[in-house]
Amino acid sequence: MIHLGLMLTLCASTDLRASDRTNGQAEAIMAALRARDFDTAVQRSREAVRTAPNDPQLWTLHGIALANQGKRTEALEAFERALTISPNYVAALEGAAQLHYEAGSRQAVPLLNRLLRARPADATAHAMLAVLEYREGNCETAVGHFEQAGALIDSQLDALHAHATCLVRLKKLEGAIRVFQHAVALRGDDPRERRLLAAVQLMAEQPQDAVATLSPLLERSQPDAETLALASAAYEQAGDTPNAVSTLRQAILLDPKNIDLYLDFATIAFAHQSFPVGIEIINDGLVLQPTAAPLYVARGILYVQLAEYDKAEADFEKANELDPNQSLSAAAQGLAAAQANDLDGALATVRGKLAQTPNDAFLLYLQADVLAQKGAEPGTSDFEAALVSAKKAVSLQPALAPAHSVLAKLYLQAQQYREAIEQCRRALAIDPKDQTSLYRLIQALRKAGERAEIPDLLKRLASLREQAAQEERERNRYKLVVGDTPPAQRPR
Repeated sequence: MIHLGLMLTLCASTDLRASDRTNGQAEAIMAALRARDFDTAVQRSREAVRTAPNDPQLWTLHGIALANQGKRTEALEAFERALTISPNYVAALEGAAQLHYEAGSRQAVPLLNRLLRARPADATAHAMLAVLEYREGNCETAVGHFEQAGALIDSQLDALHAHATCLVRLKKLEGAIRVFQHAVALRGDDPRERRLLAAVQLMAEQPQDAVATLSPLLERSQPDAETLALASAAYEQAGDTPNAVSTLRQAILLDPKNIDLYLDFATIAFAHQSFPVGIEIINDGLVLQPTAAPLYVARGILYVQLAEYDKAEADFEKANELDPNQSLSAAAQGLAAAQANDLDGALATVRGKLAQTPNDAFLLYLQADVLAQKGAEPGTSDFEAALVSAKKAVSLQPALAPAHSVLAKLYLQAQQYREAIEQCRRALAIDPKDQTSLYRLIQALRKAGERAEIPDLLKRLASLREQAAQEERERNRYKLVVGDTPPAQRPR
């Protein structure tokens, strides 16, 4: 962790060296501080500022003494008094910035920037600013300060994580790799450090380097499932499928209830057209996790490749039954999440906004979607309200694909299959990758007895599902590095 060492750093400051005008008071206070006799330092500095209330040096020493006694509020007041007298007094800037920083306050930022104007090469100030900006998600600014901090953070693991995380967010993967290599050098025996580095190497399409990074963990007598899964991905990306398969099988044996491992296996099977083997592995997963909707989706994709369309349809239907939320629009899900999954609250919010703007197509769509999520049944007032709302949304904004999709869902529930087919086709014309509308089109055609088109639509759905699965794996690697990396600890 970044460490300032408040008392000793400030006592060494040029601003705090005793001068002719201090008549020995400053020297006596600094002597007490160096002896760690903070009670004496506080007493002497309090007496000094009474006799010389306009001396920024004495107020700064008083702040240092109070800070070392743990009286941070009073210490901050003393530093601020010094800065009122002399706004660019370096030692007071250091002290005030440190206290604000340790409190997690962004009030440290302007103080640190003033300090850097006086001392542009101050590595500690750069390091603190870097961490503050990282915590706020300002990675572009943070990276610049991390680089200026230089060797100061080379041995600070949390700061290295923060630096590397920002570089990944900025898609500067080569730089992130170099920083994580420093972290591995610090803690080469820590599996997490090696997994983080390997994940970024995979993002940068350096699978052989990822395998080399993970090798010390793989050579252990009992490597963990997470490491094995990452190694499997590296082997597969490197074209070593036999090792990818054997490593992934080992991971499944260690963690047989982890559905992601079965999905990874299905991906390898799909890529190498080993569809029956993939189905066999998914079946093993379903024995242990019979309600895992993603496993049914994965098996459905594989059945499509074998032209077993009835089985594929059945699996997609089962997945939808187990997890209907997977087919909800992103906008409505986001609204529901904002209301802490309180659909009644979400509906009230939408209706409140509609009262002000009754012809807002997006709000009308949201109202229909939330009512559908609430389980409105045909013949009820809520269902009719949803239907009217969706129809109005598509009439006001014909290019709003999710509105066509939710209208199709309502028509399906009402057994109006021709109308549902039409709305699905309109949604897909706007967004050809809309899996929800594609699946509803398959459902509507089957209900209408028009099955000729279904095999090709299932192939299209399987392809979209597989693309989405690949994107999800990439997102998971990104989250391993960015989402799961704790914020750097504050300097102390």
